[in-house]
Amino acid sequence: MLLGTLLLCACASQAPHSTSPSSTATAPAAAPAAAPVVPADDNLNAEAWTQTALEHDLIYQETYRSAQSQLLAALKDKHWDALPPDDRIAPYENLKPAVILDIDETVLDNSPYQARLIRKGGEFNEADWAAWCKEERARPMPGAVAFTQFAAQHGIAVIYISNRAQDLDTATIDNLRKAGLPVSGPEAFLGLGTILRGCDQVGTEKNCRRQLVSQHYRVLMQLGDQLGDFVTVMSNTPTGRVQAMAPYSGWIGSRWFVFPNPTYGSWEPALFNNEWSMPRDQRRQEKIRGLHID
Repeated sequence: MLLGTLLLCACASQAPHSTSPSSTATAPAAAPAAAPVVPADDNLNAEAWTQTALEHDLIYQETYRSAQSQLLAALKDKHWDALPPDDRIAPYENLKPAVILDIDETVLDNSPYQARLIRKGGEFNEADWAAWCKEERARPMPGAVAFTQFAAQHGIAVIYISNRAQDLDTATIDNLRKAGLPVSGPEAFLGLGTILRGCDQVGTEKNCRRQLVSQHYRVLMQLGDQLGDFVTVMSNTPTGRVQAMAPYSGWIGSRWFVFPNPTYGSWEPALFNNEWSMPRDQRRQEKIRGLHID
């Protein structure tokens, strides 16, 4: 009997105090944290790779070194020309040699501007882009200075064809020079304001400016990060882009040198029928549809 009484007392001493409501109420579950709103075209991975991946820099160095190693042989070959037939409107015999380079993401690194867009969650706009260009702070791409200086030292004109707006001409030339890239004079930079009489430029296509270069130079090489830096793309669709480049596949790595640009370019709108008026989420869905899963 005594043992049973002791056991009952022990159990009672260890039981929770049921007389206190606060001791038995369950604390309300914390509300789940709201998921951050990420823009449909955040571009973070592409920009992180561009700015931080060593592979990015190695590709640029490799491409520029390959071009430089072949440049003098191209110079000696009097039948060598890197312009598509449609852009060669003047015979190249006895013309001075030149190389044509795009500017943005070819010789100048604008990744800080792209990083600013990501941090703000915004999209490209002309006002912010112009402000960045006027800062004249873009650094040279790996290998760009060595290649262009090598060309200039061997009497090869360095011509830059860019789709920067005409009011950015001075800032662009100043930035190129600050970065160590050779600029012989204003005539070495052909921006959007450049006009060739008799040639109808469609949008920002560079064919008219290449034709202008063809009147004065035999072009040894072209270097850029967009298909439009080399040839006119008549139909900016995945199929149209393949068709535009197909005749020149043998020129890649000898006459034409292409750099990677995962952050922007005409490849992107080709996936949503070039309809920039689409909402960002809809553009994203169109890009997802363009992915291959088998």
